[in-house]
Amino acid sequence: MSQTPRIVVLDAHTMGQDVYWELLSDQGELTLHDRTAPAEVLERAKGAQVLFTNKTVLDAETIAALPELECICLLATGYNVVDIAAAAARGIPVCNAPGYSPPAVAQHVMAMTLELFGRACRHARAVSEGRWAAQPDFCFWDAPIVELAGKTMGVVGFGAIGSRVAELAHAFGMNVLAHAPRAKDMPQYGPFSFASLIDLFEDSDVVSLHCPLTPETENLVDARLLARMRPTAFLVNTARGQLVDEAALAAALHAGKLGGAALDVLREEPARADHPLLSAPGCLITPHVAWASVEARRRLLGICAANLRAFLAGSPQNVVNGVGK
Repeated sequence: MSQTPRIVVLDAHTMGQDVYWELLSDQGELTLHDRTAPAEVLERAKGAQVLFTNKTVLDAETIAALPELECICLLATGYNVVDIAAAAARGIPVCNAPGYSPPAVAQHVMAMTLELFGRACRHARAVSEGRWAAQPDFCFWDAPIVELAGKTMGVVGFGAIGSRVAELAHAFGMNVLAHAPRAKDMPQYGPFSFASLIDLFEDSDVVSLHCPLTPETENLVDARLLARMRPTAFLVNTARGQLVDEAALAAALHAGKLGGAALDVLREEPARADHPLLSAPGCLITPHVAWASVEARRRLLGICAANLRAFLAGSPQNVVNGVGK
């Protein structure tokens, strides 16, 4: 590309205020938009050679209406917001950003697991509410505090994030079961074993989901699979909200058939006020932040900057639609 490229970011707010946009502005004329409504996409993207998006949809009609567009970069690993076939038909590479989040997501999984078992935040709230001060004894607890050591962590999906979660669980003294659709190398620690999905749900004290969303995995955790879990077991989901039948999970929690759940992702985000899981007992929900550590977001932007640099050099990388490989 001979001229200075015009680079437009459609939803910069998703990256926060503490990342270094200079990594992109050093490579062209950069325009940042915090948020872009569907009706604003064409106006803002007009004339851009490179578009960056996280959640802003770029469908076939939009791509067709942008004749100067030469590259689409994701501020994310997932690329379902882009019609990759339409981009490929135009010869436009679509580049994602893999591998930036495993340390952050695995840490969040363990933080939620620790809260489900150890209930530190629950008891800290009790102190701030004055309930400790009202007690006659030096200590009190209003829910069981359970150790991780000796319990079993079930990991569904054994890629970069799932395998890191398993390592951390092992460091806490947990036994690890993992389910993977394809053969994986056996890790060097133990106790560890691969298991069928049914056996994993039946034998785990906590199940953590780390599989991609596909037609086969949508509603993977349904009423029948939840019924396989121990009544004291916990479900953790930091992957995709659509992996879980949320109505079935809410019903299981209300019926006391599950020890609890911790979710960082839901089908609809942000959650509506009447979402059934907001009032479900033993359900901990965080606002899709497992990926969002400062370090992870900076790694993400670094990968995106490298993707832009590679495209401008004529050798696009992390291409998900086969163009220019």
